[in-house]
Amino acid sequence: MIRFDILTLFPDMFQSPFASSVLKKAIDRGVIRVSVFNIRDFTTDKHHVVDDSPYGGGSGMVMKAGPIVEGIEWIKSTNGSPRVILMTPQGVTFNHGEAIRLSQYDHLLFVCGRYEGVDERVRKYIDEEISIGDYILTGGELAVMVVIDAVSRFVPGVLGSGTSVLEESFADTLLEYPQYTRPRVFRGKGVPEVLMSGNHRQITHWRRKEALKRTLVRRPDLLEKGNLPEGDLALLEEIKREERKENDS
Repeated sequence: MIRFDILTLFPDMFQSPFASSVLKKAIDRGVIRVSVFNIRDFTTDKHHVVDDSPYGGGSGMVMKAGPIVEGIEWIKSTNGSPRVILMTPQGVTFNHGEAIRLSQYDHLLFVCGRYEGVDERVRKYIDEEISIGDYILTGGELAVMVVIDAVSRFVPGVLGSGTSVLEESFADTLLEYPQYTRPRVFRGKGVPEVLMSGNHRQITHWRRKEALKRTLVRRPDLLEKGNLPEGDLALLEEIKREERKENDS
């Protein structure tokens, strides 16, 4: 079981994502646990102020250190010792490998940034910072949803089939091969015959080749990162020869 705690200014944003589909089933079975905390609950003034103008001037507002740190410390005092993660564009880019790594923890606490960011002094209470891409969102809430969804897939008992996680895109630095289901013919386009053959060796070979082909076309950078075995390198050469032949014809 893994526990996710979330510190946010907008708790209502998390109601729908965790109340449907795979994550809801995992929560109902006790495989994962999600708790959302309002940062405003940790303010000390009657107006529950959580932000202020930046020292030195500039546009926008900055989230105050006090409420965030009070929230982190309260959660730690009542709910154990989570790994504290700040969602920020300045963080390490989240990817497949990071999802696997984070799934090894039993308790994660996410802090959702807003406005122009958080007071720098908050970082003393943060274990790591994560970004989901080189773009800016209005806050960290959507980013947390992405991370929790991706991490949860590696928690035993969340998905029905353990093999599906191993075979999907990025599991071995390749994009996933094409998938087909019924009907056998849809608007004149059929399913590749090899998938109907029942020959599992041929199907495995076809899927690997198609995964390599798709990765070569769409994400060649992944091939550079992967330490491909000789069999894959031979398949890549075969794919390139076929492409050259097709272009010449």
